[in-house]
Amino acid sequence: MTAVRDRDPGLQPERTRLAWRRTTLSATVVALLAGRQALHSGAAPAALVAVALTAVAWLGFLAVGHRRVQRLGVARPDAMAPRGALTAALCTVAFAVFAVAMLF
Repeated sequence: MTAVRDRDPGLQPERTRLAWRRTTLSATVVALLAGRQALHSGAAPAALVAVALTAVAWLGFLAVGHRRVQRLGVARPDAMAPRGALTAALCTVAFAVFAVAMLF
């Protein structure tokens, strides 16, 4: 049998780190647009609750993204933990739900 050679990740961790930064920036834009929409819609109580929940979801996504970017700084990063992936997915779905709540 041949020995398994170590994998050379090349620039893959750097590309993944940049993707996480772009995605975190997109989440920031979503949170800012939610605040802007709430201010322009007369700041109804439901809209303010949706903005507050959007801010909480943004903070959660920011924490997951920051943690992932930090862990990708090594040559052989560990795989993303299922808990982090679930948190990022839930925050993304929450953004959509809160946006719909703000519209109605």
